[in-house]
Amino acid sequence: MKLNFIKLFFGLILILVRFDAYAQTTSLQGKITFNNISEPFVNVFIKDLSLGTSSDVDGVYLLEGITQGKRTVEVSAIGFKTQKYVFTFKEGVPKYFNFNLEVADDHLKEIVISGTLVPVSKLESPVAVEVYTKQFFKKNPTPSIFEAIQNINGIRPQLNCNVCNTGDIQINGLEGPYTFVLIDGMPIVSGLSTVYGFTGIPQSLIQKIEIVKGSASTIYGSEAVGGIINIITKKPINGLSLSLDSFGNSWGELNSDIGLHYDLGSKLQGLLGINHFVYQNPIDNNGDGFTDLTLQNRFSLFNKIDFLRDDKPIFNFAVRYVYEDRWGGEINWKPSDRGSDLIYAESIYTNRWETFGTYTLPSAPDLKIQFSGNGHAQNSYYGVVPYKADQYIGFGQITWNTPFRDKHLVLIGGAYRYTYYDDNTFATMIGDGVKNNPSTIHLPGIFLQDEINLNTQHKLLLGIRYDYNSIHGNVFSPRVNYKWSSKDKNESIRISLGNGFRVANVFTEDHAALTGARSVEFNDDLKPETSWNTNLNYVKNIILKKSILTLDGSFFYNYFSNRILPDYESNPNKIIYSNLDGNSVSKGISFNVDFMFQNGLILQAGATLMDVSIIDKKIMTRQLLTERFSGVWTITYRLKPLGLTIDYTGNVFGPMRLPLLGPLDPRDQYSPWFSVQNLQFTKKTGKILELYLGVKNLLNFTPPSNSIARSFDPFDKEVQFDSRGNVIPTNNNPNGLTFDPSYVFASNQGIRLFLGLNFTIID
Repeated sequence: MKLNFIKLFFGLILILVRFDAYAQTTSLQGKITFNNISEPFVNVFIKDLSLGTSSDVDGVYLLEGITQGKRTVEVSAIGFKTQKYVFTFKEGVPKYFNFNLEVADDHLKEIVISGTLVPVSKLESPVAVEVYTKQFFKKNPTPSIFEAIQNINGIRPQLNCNVCNTGDIQINGLEGPYTFVLIDGMPIVSGLSTVYGFTGIPQSLIQKIEIVKGSASTIYGSEAVGGIINIITKKPINGLSLSLDSFGNSWGELNSDIGLHYDLGSKLQGLLGINHFVYQNPIDNNGDGFTDLTLQNRFSLFNKIDFLRDDKPIFNFAVRYVYEDRWGGEINWKPSDRGSDLIYAESIYTNRWETFGTYTLPSAPDLKIQFSGNGHAQNSYYGVVPYKADQYIGFGQITWNTPFRDKHLVLIGGAYRYTYYDDNTFATMIGDGVKNNPSTIHLPGIFLQDEINLNTQHKLLLGIRYDYNSIHGNVFSPRVNYKWSSKDKNESIRISLGNGFRVANVFTEDHAALTGARSVEFNDDLKPETSWNTNLNYVKNIILKKSILTLDGSFFYNYFSNRILPDYESNPNKIIYSNLDGNSVSKGISFNVDFMFQNGLILQAGATLMDVSIIDKKIMTRQLLTERFSGVWTITYRLKPLGLTIDYTGNVFGPMRLPLLGPLDPRDQYSPWFSVQNLQFTKKTGKILELYLGVKNLLNFTPPSNSIARSFDPFDKEVQFDSRGNVIPTNNNPNGLTFDPSYVFASNQGIRLFLGLNFTIID
């Protein structure tokens, strides 16, 4: 009896508690549509209550647990305007409301920082800035940003070695050293390690990528000659509670990204990201005896912390660590063969750390201090040639921006960069290799920028920078930008003229492969490479009733002087560096179109036509490994009733001039037209799980099987040389070739299936 009474008592208490909870809350429900069609997976959120839900496949939503009072309800979905409604809720009285979505023009108002270092809407920026969000890269999932940007118009990831798969990024035909890579606006990638800025960043933590094509040295200094790529990561406050994205393919590649948001007390918020990529399946489909794709084991750890301050000035700090073990070579190579002349391979061990942050003074919110630093340790063997190198870069910058007399926004800044480089080759030795002589460069600089609002339609940007290089001396780089926009802001013209400079860094990852047995000699006092760049950009936004069409066209022209080129032929025991006796020109036009249709079809396409040539001693030649035409496209179609998205992405490239070993080299001088196309199906099941599968390289395009010259004799044991180091044609080498892996213009990786899973939890 006593036991039954206790059960009855607690039962009544439970009923009262449940009744009380029910009485104090209410709900909001209804349907979400676009153009009278149900819209699934739309987010409905009440921020001050931390309550949220999303619509189902029929567009129906139900948000429960709402307490009484005035509440702001936000409705958001990719491609649509975020809507806010204020409702007054009463206890126990459900509310019904149907939302009708409108196409977003948010991409026109996107806040960008890369053009001027000052946050400004893309629409108002006097500098043409291209923005690509994480949704763009999800249409073609890849294990690194290096591969993901292959579908951006005018940008091409270029492989430089068939064996080790080293590469760089070209912008409008300009080689990798002219591309400046930033993470959160900080220059953490340079010289030895350019490509590593694009590997190992968990893509779940990337918010967007901003791209400026053309010289940006006035703001960013050395190396920002061809353009900048700024990878912007999420703020911890905007991070997902937990995200897991993992995919594998039929070649045996497996990539996993983990993102985690965490709190350290009430004043610290953190964002942790882990990336692991592994590929350990040697494949030789072209039958040359070498791996078609380098085997890799890469691990990356990224951590970003925001310090929450009552006065709300910015204070954040981030660190990243990357480790990679990568090798390519003969199929039967083993780690025990590393450095031997029995079986050829190129084996690279990399340890890299990075740190960067921003601090805004509480007493002077317009005064910002930024810093970054990185260390890169390389331990490589190219066959029997060892290459061990260390590079350290420290960077600090202080900027102050303030409005002046209503029409002016002035930015004043000072920066300092320290670069240390040392390796085991003759490049950093003196006295015939007796004494080590690491390279140390100090680069202080100051810059001034004035953004002038002439009136509501006209804007002028003036800037100048002065740097002092401890080796090359004084460097000046001015720029002028002008922007006109229509009264409705849907049409704009941007004109830019600027000077860029680059202090040559002759040390790259494959430095030892070319120069391990040579000394480096400078013919004269090298002057920094300089360029004058002009760009004319026209943008037209056509806003229709249910869609937006964006047309974007540009003309670009780059003129280079003092370009530094290596001479490998004058003396077989030396590399002689000197400034180009002539000039180099990169010019062309590009066009982009974005169109979002009412039926769920989204089209993005672009094309670039360009000419990159070098004039040396009055002889004009076309730059190696540079196409005259390239095109890209992304087509997305959403089958809304099924909750299914189809993405068809691809690119096409015209012929490139390829590096031959001499007049007897039987390989083609130009690459063929080629296209890499991909198809992906994405199915979202519920609120937290997303599955995707598809096919990469649908046309199964791969380069010729003879891309590696004399792959059967990688140590040149059967090659005969004369006293000057030139190859002598023989019966078993009639074309006078040596082993050479530099004849490469595309990946050897053919068609493959892939399957992935994205798991996301939102608080």
